[in-house]
Amino acid sequence: MKMPAKPPPFKELFIHATSDTLDRMFEAGQGAFRGEYLHWDKLRRLMPPDSLSHEQWWAGIKLSRMSANRTVPLRSVGKQFFTHCVTQQIESALHKIDMGVGGKLSVPEPVTNPHTRDRFVISTLIEEAITSSQLEGAVTTREVAKEMIRTGRAPRDPSESMILNNYATMRRITQLRDQPLTPQLVFEIHRLVTDKTLENPDAAGRFRRADENIRITDFEGTEYHVPPPADELPGRLVQMCEFANGNIPDSFIHPALRAIILHFWLAYDHPFVDGNGRTARALFYWAMLHRGYWLFEFISISHVLRKAPAQYARSFLHTETDDNDLTYFILAQIGVIEQAIESLHTYIERKTTETRELESHLRAVGRFNHRQAEIIRHALKHRDHQYTIESHQRSHDVTYQTARTDLLDLVANHVLEQSKRGRALVFMVPVDVEERLRKLEKKGPRRKA
Repeated sequence: MKMPAKPPPFKELFIHATSDTLDRMFEAGQGAFRGEYLHWDKLRRLMPPDSLSHEQWWAGIKLSRMSANRTVPLRSVGKQFFTHCVTQQIESALHKIDMGVGGKLSVPEPVTNPHTRDRFVISTLIEEAITSSQLEGAVTTREVAKEMIRTGRAPRDPSESMILNNYATMRRITQLRDQPLTPQLVFEIHRLVTDKTLENPDAAGRFRRADENIRITDFEGTEYHVPPPADELPGRLVQMCEFANGNIPDSFIHPALRAIILHFWLAYDHPFVDGNGRTARALFYWAMLHRGYWLFEFISISHVLRKAPAQYARSFLHTETDDNDLTYFILAQIGVIEQAIESLHTYIERKTTETRELESHLRAVGRFNHRQAEIIRHALKHRDHQYTIESHQRSHDVTYQTARTDLLDLVANHVLEQSKRGRALVFMVPVDVEERLRKLEKKGPRRKA
C-alpha cells in the first residue's frame, strides 16, 4: 500500500494569509467540514473553491475541525494527544446504531426467538473467527474451517489453529461481557488468540520486549508504523483499561465511539509480538457487549473488513499522518458497523425465506423440531455431508443428549442413515431423501402425546 501524503505543517499555512483570504479559507473550511471528511492525500487532487490554493483550503478545513475537536487520553509516540470530531455523519450513524443494536427496535424475530437464536450466534462466531483470521493471513476455505469447528477435529495447520483460536476467543468474550477490562484479561484474550500459532510460544500473553523490535512494514520495507517503546507498555495498558471501563476522561464519549477508539488504541500500541489485530477486534466486541449492545453477538465486523482490507489499513494511516485525528478511523469503522448490521438482516431474511420455502414444500418438517428441520434443509443441499452428534451439538449449542436424540429420531423416521466410524456414530444423507420426506409428508404431523 502506498503511504498517504502527509499534510503541510499547520503553522506554515497562514504565513501569507490576508484578512480577506482568511475569511474565504474559513468559509470554505466550514463547507467542507459538513461534507466528506477528506484527508490531504485526496483533497490535494481536487479543485479548491473560491480561487483558493490547496494549502489555503486545507487550512480552512483544519480550523473548522480544530473548533470541534475532542481529546482522548491516548498519546502518540511523540506524546501528542489523539483527537476526534463528532461530525453530523457520525452523530447520525451513532443514533442508528443505538436504535438498531442497543434496543429492541427492528430486531429480526429469529434473533429474539429462543428456539433459533443459538444457531445465529454460532454462525456469527464462526464467520467472525474465519474472516478475522483471514485478515491476518490465514489461508483456508470457509467450508473446511466450518467443518473443523463443527466436528471438533484438531487443526491441521497454523491457519486452522488461528481460526479455532478466534472462535474460542469470541465465545469467551460473550462470557466476559459483564467484567471490567483489566491487563490480566487482555493477556488472557491474547493467549487465547495466539495459542499454538506463534514462532515463540513464550510470547503468548505477555508484552513484547525491547529486543523484539516490532515495526509495521510492507514486503519492500516501507515503514508504516512504529509502536511505543516496550518500557511504556505496562502504563499504557493500565490507562487503556481505565478508558475502556469509562473511568477516563471525565467528559462523555458515546459507548460505540469508546469501543472503536479501544480497537484503535490496542492496535496502535501493538503491545504483543503478534496477534494484535485479532486482539484489538476482540476487545471491540467486549466493549460493545459490555455497554449493552447485545446484538453484536450476531454481527461480524471482520466479514466486512475482509472485503476491503486496504481501506481498513488506510484509516490507521490517515489518522497517524494527520495530527493523530481519530475521525478517519471512526468514520471507517462506523461504515463497517452499518454494513455488518445490514448483512445480519440480509442473512436472517435469507435464512428465514429458505426455512419458509422448505416448510411450504415439505410439510414433513412439521414432524420435527427446528434443529432437525435445519439438518433437513442442509441435507437437501449437501448430499455428501456426514453429521455427528458432536457437530450437531456445536452447531446449535445444545447438550450431547439433546443432539443425540435429534439425530436418532431422524434415523427412526428414515430421514438419515446411521453407521459407525470407530466408536463414533455417523449420520449420512440417503440417496432417496426427498422420496422419504414425501412419504412422511403424506403421514402428516406426528400426534402429540
